[in-house]
Amino acid sequence: MARRKQARSRNLDPHIRREAKKYSNPIPSREFILETLAETGVPLTFDEIAATLDIRDREETIALQRRLGAMVRDGQLVRNRRDAYCLVNKRDLIAGRVIGHQDGFGFVRPDDGGDDIYLYSRQMRGLFHNDRIVARITGQDRRGRLEGSVVEVLERNTRTVVGRFYQESGVGFVVPDNKRLTHHIIIPSDRIAGAARDRIVVAEITDQPTGRTQPIGKIREVVGDHMAPGMATDIAVRTHDLPLEWPAAVLAEIADLETQVPAAAMDGRVDLRRLPLVTIDGADARDFDDAVYCERRPKGWKLLVCIADVSSYVAPGTALDAQAHARGNSVYFPDRVVPMLPEILSTGLCSLNPDVDRLCLACELYVNHAGQVTRSRFFEATMRSHARFTYDQVAAMLVAGEPELCERFADLLPHLRELHALYQTLHGARAARGAIDFDTTETYFALSEQGRVLAIHPQVRNDAHRIIEECMLAANVAAARLFQRKRIPALYRIHETPKEEKLSDLREFLAELSLRLPGGKQPTTGDYATLLESVQARPDRHLIQTVLLRSMQQAMYSSENAGHFGLAYSAYTHFTSPIRRYPDLIVHRTIKHLLAGGTAADFEYAKPDLQRIGEHCSGTERRADEATRDVESWLKCEYMQDRIGEEFDGTITGVNSFGVFVELDRIYVDGLVHITALDNDFYHFDPVGHRLTGERTGTLYRLGDRMRVRLAAVNLDERKIDFIPTPRGHTGRKKSKRKA
Repeated sequence: MARRKQARSRNLDPHIRREAKKYSNPIPSREFILETLAETGVPLTFDEIAATLDIRDREETIALQRRLGAMVRDGQLVRNRRDAYCLVNKRDLIAGRVIGHQDGFGFVRPDDGGDDIYLYSRQMRGLFHNDRIVARITGQDRRGRLEGSVVEVLERNTRTVVGRFYQESGVGFVVPDNKRLTHHIIIPSDRIAGAARDRIVVAEITDQPTGRTQPIGKIREVVGDHMAPGMATDIAVRTHDLPLEWPAAVLAEIADLETQVPAAAMDGRVDLRRLPLVTIDGADARDFDDAVYCERRPKGWKLLVCIADVSSYVAPGTALDAQAHARGNSVYFPDRVVPMLPEILSTGLCSLNPDVDRLCLACELYVNHAGQVTRSRFFEATMRSHARFTYDQVAAMLVAGEPELCERFADLLPHLRELHALYQTLHGARAARGAIDFDTTETYFALSEQGRVLAIHPQVRNDAHRIIEECMLAANVAAARLFQRKRIPALYRIHETPKEEKLSDLREFLAELSLRLPGGKQPTTGDYATLLESVQARPDRHLIQTVLLRSMQQAMYSSENAGHFGLAYSAYTHFTSPIRRYPDLIVHRTIKHLLAGGTAADFEYAKPDLQRIGEHCSGTERRADEATRDVESWLKCEYMQDRIGEEFDGTITGVNSFGVFVELDRIYVDGLVHITALDNDFYHFDPVGHRLTGERTGTLYRLGDRMRVRLAAVNLDERKIDFIPTPRGHTGRKKSKRKA
């Protein structure tokens, strides 16, 4: 009788095939365990869960213990005080990641999306930024924000802290460099390890913070003088816990890899080696993910986008895969790269270097004269890049017609011209679709051999950049549509519609300029694009563009397809950069599963698995952004240190209650004019209008206004630059008497 109960229980599990494929002795899936607890309706102890699922075998019992432990760590379950497992009630209990703020309070960002939950400073006393917790909703504040309290800490994610070491009255402590970490780390006198005051150190946390005690640690490494060249990246790598070393297990797995693709690996693949595929990248690029080829067809074009087949070298369950997942993405600093994959793969076997055979996953697209993809397919192939082009070289040939380059690459030039023609068609379709095209400026640093900043230059985009961008967009969309057609769980790149609160503020701001955002309560991407197009001739167009951009949400990875608002796609994913992004590697595995005849039922990744991967990779993406931003801020401060007292022209790029931020012309460095430096009046902050208004004079300091400033101070430790306004250096406006 017991055996019949067990068989019936297992057969009811909708994911039994997937579990059987992954494990030799499978147990009920996470989904089935959650369903069982939901049907029971009360918390169950481990023994009660095992009995309900009729698990008696010792190996299965151990596997169930591990699975329940993992579900607790992932925030799917909570253990109560009698050691019973309960479901996380999404109305009251929410699992998520802690986002710390330098002022002491924090937020919980829910794993499953939704609004952040505010944590008061007293709740943050026992937490570090980036911990994972279960929070209980306790109410709402006057602004309608959810407030919460800590129920349980699921995962501690701060093991080491980088910062300045101090000693006062015989007590040592480390002040974290990461401003989201507001705790000072207490260092007992016997754990200082010879660190001197003011040195940059790495402290290992031995005792996590509690509601009553500060964290305690020991000095693990003395990094050096905070003013030394290259120290900015060293600090950022350690501050954000970016993995630098490859574990021994990873080195063992890659030890036998050769520099060339073995012939056996090419068997069964489509041979594209004679096709003149080329790579087009930046001049300083070292890893080449993608190669393209285009030819004219009677109804339009055939485009081939070939992407490095990283999944052939990085298999699930390996140490290499675990390390790639942990890193999430490569991190590009001004002076170095922290890669997601070891160099033998990232710049070797997986990189589509010229004149060598490489494995790839190809996306073949047929595009008509209206810029619509009429047909697409994916297949495994072998390719050989016929040239490694830079963006500037391609633009010089296609736009400027540079004779020497055109002659040297005469055999490839016709294909490049077809790529250019295709780009123009795709770009036209993009505009017709209503995708938003913000005009922003990115910069790069020119560094000396010693790592000092020589200059800061703008990144100039040309048609070659746009050719590759449109080709990659088309391939990414084709992958997303394939997943929808096959109804398989997948990892999407989503960009949700702006929140109502942001839209309300945006409409109020636009109304003051006699403008309106079309679309009513649910504006589309096309409505944004229409408004942007209508203000191109206005002198305040950059102000309007900035406010529009700030009204939008951040893109992220998710197993739920919410579409991509900014690009105006109903479904979008990342397929084209598996060397440097882990989500792309997951997308490749999904495509290969489908190519092998697999279905959703036997896919190794369930939807919750993909959601966890998406949440993790969204986090590593934010981590990389914060790390590179820290380094760039440091380098900008270092660059400005010797220019104190000089005057500059700039534009107000941010307005806050404490002052305005000004970006300098042609230097691309921004700093703060504190409100106390505006000493000719008392100023009121208007967050909707993005302005400060003088109470007596009516003078306005507003986003987009021009301003002449003098460099007053540079604080390298805080990465802050302070300006003061020069006499008559502001070209803003006076508030009209009618509106006053």
